[in-house]
Amino acid sequence: MADVLLHLIEPAAWRAALREGAVRPASLADVGFVHLSTPDQVHLPARALFPGRRDVALLVVDPVRLPDPVRFESGRPEDPAGMLFPHLYGPLPVTAVVAVVPYRSPLPPLPSPGDVLGRAVAFYASLPVRRAVGLGDVPGGIAVLDPDHVRSHDNNRLLFLEPVDAATVDAAAEEVGGNAGWPHRAAWLGWPGAETTAADLRDRGWQTEELVLMARTGPAPTGDVARVEVVAQPEVHDFWERSWREGLAHLGPDLDRAVADLVGREHLNDRVVAVTDLVVREDDRVVASAQLRVDGATAAVDSVVTDPAARGHGHADALLRRALQLADDAGCDLVVLEAAGDDWPQHWYARRGFADVGRAWSVSRGA
Repeated sequence: MADVLLHLIEPAAWRAALREGAVRPASLADVGFVHLSTPDQVHLPARALFPGRRDVALLVVDPVRLPDPVRFESGRPEDPAGMLFPHLYGPLPVTAVVAVVPYRSPLPPLPSPGDVLGRAVAFYASLPVRRAVGLGDVPGGIAVLDPDHVRSHDNNRLLFLEPVDAATVDAAAEEVGGNAGWPHRAAWLGWPGAETTAADLRDRGWQTEELVLMARTGPAPTGDVARVEVVAQPEVHDFWERSWREGLAHLGPDLDRAVADLVGREHLNDRVVAVTDLVVREDDRVVASAQLRVDGATAAVDSVVTDPAARGHGHADALLRRALQLADDAGCDLVVLEAAGDDWPQHWYARRGFADVGRAWSVSRGA
């Protein structure tokens, strides 16, 4: 059997599966199995079922984690003669899904179950694409666009997983950003060795930020989490606004619009992955928060932030412990995060069991 098997799914169906714990397509009731494919075959059902679609997700499945039998059997009459497709005779557990990537041809890199860096890169490269309002092709990568939140770099940038030079990034960002009315130019560079292109972009006037990709495996830590609450996202908005206003004060008259874009974009993540917002309060006021994003067997910790006046009280530790416990409860065997390469939090996370597994680069400049 192949190292990984694949299943095509619409975003809403995958989000429902994350709530329910398993993918149960109509075929399971109709014919008793879930249609799977090998990487060499998946273009056939994609063309037959989702012609021209750019929003379809591709579940990367570890066959070892499937509790029910997989049998290789004939597919559709129009498929190549003698070709056998894997059929899963039972629901597809979300905990068997080691990565979720946007379907395109040729296929993007597909990580194996044990490829920790590959799974981290797949998460951070695919989430912006899956939540995007619009997509565009650029040499060596893809552009994500969201005109409703145009000041959010995360929602309006170029993503590159294949090596490209600085001139290519610069020209593509100028063309796409100019046409889309971006007030910035931004890109994420996610291939090994991207630091060379990042350095060349810095020479061209771009700001560059090294991102340390970190990962944690193993059981969640025990300890005090009683202070941590799971809340509806609007309950964190005031705290986020305070934090972002402090960090973006240099924007001057654009500050209000920029903060509104940053807050307004956040609900988009929960449309494609399972998002849990966590807070700690002091005197009924939110003073610390964190977010957990679950995508099958991979989870990501994001936005662990404490108000400066509330630091030193152990709130961040409690939030991280609770996030890791929730990831454990969801059946995730891998938890990942991005940390700034020039700041102290990477060392704080390292002391709590996160290992440095690779690098990516965030680059930006003004329009």
